[in-house]
Amino acid sequence: MGSHALEQLLQEFYRGSKMAAARIISLVERNDPAGREILKQLYSKSGQGYIIGITGPAGSGKSTLTDSLVKLLRQQNRRVGVVAVDPTSPFTGGALLGDRVRMGELSLDSEVFIRSMGTRGNLGGLSWAARDALVVLDAFGCDYLFVETVGAGQSQVDVARVADTVIMVDVPGLGDDIQAAKAGIMEIGDIFVVNKADRGDADKLVRYLQSTLELGQQNDDEWQPPVLKTIAWQGTGVEDVLKGIMAHRRHLEQSGLIVSRRKQRLKEEVILQVERLVQMRLSEGFQSEEVLSRVYCRELDPWTAAKTMINSLSGKKCEARNP
Repeated sequence: MGSHALEQLLQEFYRGSKMAAARIISLVERNDPAGREILKQLYSKSGQGYIIGITGPAGSGKSTLTDSLVKLLRQQNRRVGVVAVDPTSPFTGGALLGDRVRMGELSLDSEVFIRSMGTRGNLGGLSWAARDALVVLDAFGCDYLFVETVGAGQSQVDVARVADTVIMVDVPGLGDDIQAAKAGIMEIGDIFVVNKADRGDADKLVRYLQSTLELGQQNDDEWQPPVLKTIAWQGTGVEDVLKGIMAHRRHLEQSGLIVSRRKQRLKEEVILQVERLVQMRLSEGFQSEEVLSRVYCRELDPWTAAKTMINSLSGKKCEARNP
């Protein structure tokens, strides 16, 4: 893409063109150099949107809940962006994309931007393209940004790394409660939602979550995650979830935690970007095959090999010590 075309695309974006925003996200998703150049320019205009992560097992009704929350925010004249992450490529279809059909009505709203993206081999985690899409939509002027993922291992950790408020959605009858606690999920969520609360075991799941959260509470002054019941397809209880989001946002802003959390997240992201760049260079075979061969032959230990490759990448001697 030439400089003139890039500038024209940016001008359309700044005028509020959803098509331009979609094209930019597509460039980013393809790892096009033009997309990276645009991100550089958009980054300074981001940082104003409030990011809400929604995660939970497949079939828990996350998309339906997101749809209902977006509609409530639109009633308040808020511009909203949604990045829905599927574990398979959005171009190959898949059962999970069926949930996105419910958002068809919202996609016609000029103040709502919805993008479904694949994990791109991130083992269920949040792809870099999805993270970059949030930056684009933030710069697009979205007041609230939703990122929705299937709650499976790394995706939950990744959501906590990008979101200001994390909503954990569960449903009765899945038998996940013990596994959830083992996986450390309880430490990630800021709001817990028991959806499909018209099922018989809903109250049991609510009590389990509440008791587990109480055991983990260390300080009465800390935020105490609420456990809320919803029947999202009916809209029942969704207003309480939105009130919970707003309450958590006030807590973060009044305590100053929103600043410290965002700084910590940015620090982690820079470190992840360094790791990403190193992996990209090594995957290109940058003076790595010979070193790896020496490790295989036991001529070099892995730590020394790693320092050798880092030295080659940076052109400087690595003085880091083995931890």
